[in-house]
Amino acid sequence: MIGTFDVLVLDCADTRALARFYAELLGGEVVAFDEDWAEVVLPIEGNRPLLAFQQVEHYRAPEWPGQDVPQQMHIDVKVDDLDVGEAAVLAIGATATGAAKDDAGIESFRVYLDPAGHPFCLIRPGD
Repeated sequence: MIGTFDVLVLDCADTRALARFYAELLGGEVVAFDEDWAEVVLPIEGNRPLLAFQQVEHYRAPEWPGQDVPQQMHIDVKVDDLDVGEAAVLAIGATATGAAKDDAGIESFRVYLDPAGHPFCLIRPGD
């Protein structure tokens, strides 16, 4: 092993808004922010990894599912109920994409965009 996962940094135009979104989505706490940088501590032992958000001048949101501006990364968020999870993420500012089937045609995930346009999935792994 070379190292351990410490921070996931997302580029965005508005660090405060995106940090608040992910804190609400994942049950974390915004612990530091200014216009150029924000951090969210997640409710896990040792407070690592954490999420950080850096402001990028002329930020361009990913275009999903196209590749003109690739998604570059995404986060899977495990939920017990996709409908309940969807209502919650839409209430905090996510946008539904309508994508929601695995290769077998089973709805085990749904794809959303965060307020800065990064795709993320709510997943409910098969029983």
